[in-house]
Amino acid sequence: MKTEPALRLTVVVTETDVWRHRPVYSEIVRRAHDAGLAGASVFRGMEGFGASSTIHTARMLSLSEELPVAVVIVDAPARVRAFLPRLTGLVDAGLVTLEDTEVIHA
Repeated sequence: MKTEPALRLTVVVTETDVWRHRPVYSEIVRRAHDAGLAGASVFRGMEGFGASSTIHTARMLSLSEELPVAVVIVDAPARVRAFLPRLTGLVDAGLVTLEDTEVIHA
């Protein structure tokens, strides 16, 4: 198997965050696609809390509309770093992280 270095970009927002009447997570995926990145996936959290320290949960008795949503993008380090400016003005209250990783080609 062959491995190559990559960078994982994770953007955590809430499912109710919007940009121009569109969910922020959807806009991030669109911009990643337009930038020609290898791919982007959106994961909806079941429970979480952020800067507000309020716990949001998807449990039946306490349904929440502000659940965390994570957009994960993995590509070559230079391509991910070149994409970062496209998040300007889009992610205000969210969390953006970068992590070194490796892609394995079978």
